[in-house]
Amino acid sequence: MAAASGSGRPGMLLLLLPLLPLVAARLYRAGEDPLTVLTAGSVRQALLNSSAAWVVQFYSSSCSHCIAFAPTWRALAGDVKDWESAIRVGVLDCGEEDNYETCKEYGIHYYPTFRYFQAFTKQFTTGENYKGADRELQTIRQMMIDFLQNHSQELRPPACPPLDPVLSSDITSLLDKSSQHYTAVVFESNNSYVGREVILDLILYENIIVKRALNFDKPFLEKLGVTSVPSCYLIHPNGSHGLINILKPLRSFFSSYLKSLPGVRKKLLLPLQLPAQENKEESTEVKVWKEFNKSKLYMADLESGLHYLLRVELATHKTLEGAELKTFKDFVTICAKLFPGRQPVVKLLETLQEWLVSLPLDKIPYDAILDLVNNKMRISGIFLTKKVQWVGCQGSRPELRGYTCSLWKLFHTLTVQAALQPKALINTGLEDNPQVVLQTMRRYIHHFFGCQACAQHFEEMAKESMDSVKTLDKAVLWLWEKHNVVNNRLAGDLTEDPKFPKVQWPTPDICPACHEEIKGLHSWNEAQVLQFMKHHYSSDNILYKYTESQTDSGETDQGDTREGKDKSLQKKPSGSRENKIQDKENTLDSGSKALEKLIANRGPVRDSGKSAAGSASLKETKQAVFFLGIGFSNLDMSLCVILYVASSLFLMIMYFFFRVRSKRWKVKNYRSSV
Repeated sequence: MAAASGSGRPGMLLLLLPLLPLVAARLYRAGEDPLTVLTAGSVRQALLNSSAAWVVQFYSSSCSHCIAFAPTWRALAGDVKDWESAIRVGVLDCGEEDNYETCKEYGIHYYPTFRYFQAFTKQFTTGENYKGADRELQTIRQMMIDFLQNHSQELRPPACPPLDPVLSSDITSLLDKSSQHYTAVVFESNNSYVGREVILDLILYENIIVKRALNFDKPFLEKLGVTSVPSCYLIHPNGSHGLINILKPLRSFFSSYLKSLPGVRKKLLLPLQLPAQENKEESTEVKVWKEFNKSKLYMADLESGLHYLLRVELATHKTLEGAELKTFKDFVTICAKLFPGRQPVVKLLETLQEWLVSLPLDKIPYDAILDLVNNKMRISGIFLTKKVQWVGCQGSRPELRGYTCSLWKLFHTLTVQAALQPKALINTGLEDNPQVVLQTMRRYIHHFFGCQACAQHFEEMAKESMDSVKTLDKAVLWLWEKHNVVNNRLAGDLTEDPKFPKVQWPTPDICPACHEEIKGLHSWNEAQVLQFMKHHYSSDNILYKYTESQTDSGETDQGDTREGKDKSLQKKPSGSRENKIQDKENTLDSGSKALEKLIANRGPVRDSGKSAAGSASLKETKQAVFFLGIGFSNLDMSLCVILYVASSLFLMIMYFFFRVRSKRWKVKNYRSSV
């Protein structure tokens, strides 16, 4: 996981950032990188019935491992650029909002995911997974060759020449004969890829054909003067032939020599035509920098993280069952009880938690969860932003910080809230466990976090020392300590935001008491660190600037005047009866307005008096709408039907049981009169 702590040395450049618009850059840029940048609108057209095979990397711009891997993928694409008439290299950003649904269709669970797509596929397919753990450039390149060779003869890309080895007799027939082109034969061992790589390197070049042969026929090799492999034997157009003298028997040396032969020239290749994007040129996409106070916690970061978690990251799993379902239930329960959010968000989490607990199912489709998160049932008073709005987690480039930063902040907040409210989880089945937030975080990262490499690193830290946590305060300090371990490991890494260096946090400028020196060496005062953490991630330290309004989700509240208003929407103490009654009244009123908006479709509903007749009509309409099932998911309706049928059968069985029993009683007790 990428670290999320603030920088300890902002410098003058950070002071200038609020004055400058940030031009949105991407991890890969179409036209500049030697690969194809795919989007939701172009990926199907590119892959279906393609004359070339494809290898596509599905990545997330928020995944630190994807960012670190980008130079390798660019280098791979440049290295095999001449192969693109046979196999093309593409990328698709699953972290881009427009691509969420597409990545879900392709079943992408983790990032980066590599998929191979055969040429001339007529129907939609999710492709073939790259199963190797090794992601070195050479290994992936060799896997591309294996994938090409696995094509059937009918589906093999037309531009791809034969990659299987030729026999000695085939080579003998070419010797001392004139032709219109050069013929190069690469002799190699059975496990070598040099010959096939050279063949593909030359497919765009005219007047030369490259073949490969294995070193099994020793007498034939001696006849040609081949004493070691790999070696390249060249047959000229006039029939003369001989061994090429190369300084080093490497693919690059062979390919470069053959491309420089007289008369060998590159063919003209038409570029791949993809659908034009609608007014989405990266050079014009500008995001304004948001001013923020690094000593404060911003609700916009926490809510944006929840939105991404529930609507994007979780969406990669079509159904939740077993350990995944248990992990999600525990995560939602912890959030519902501990998240110090605004009332509409907390109510959404509480509703989701109650719904999950009440369902007696071993498997739940993700779409049913999404329906509730999106409030398809029109439950009044619940709301969660549908877009990301990073503030304290914003990066100097779109692919930096963001979601991983918000996830760190979210779990820091939950560990602190658990320590501040030790009785919050009573009667949930998660009480009396000081590791409950940490273990839930551990399982969530294992099952759902998109960056597999990041998840493995976190699991290694958890195995090492998480079991030593014995108190809720120690849980706060454990996560703080491990976050700094990650900061230290990623300092200077490609994933590091140059404007927010990975430093040990909290820095001396925001917590001087946290830092000490013992015999000239830096030391942490953990008691002060704990005190700082409990303040920093407390409800009192949260700012609501930039949070999205519930009444107008199309706009962002950036003014300070909204801050006080949003603060009033915070979670109210559960012990106040007056608050509960007021909340119910507001819920009913809000629900009526939402329903009126749904039926009339007149835009935002304004607060105004309603006549008794109007209210009665609205209630009748509301009952009619929900009676017909509008607003319920397919799962809800299916459960209703099943329960109805089961109840009917039960009543029928009971009726016939008592009917038969009654008849038997009458026969038994019947006496004829005298």
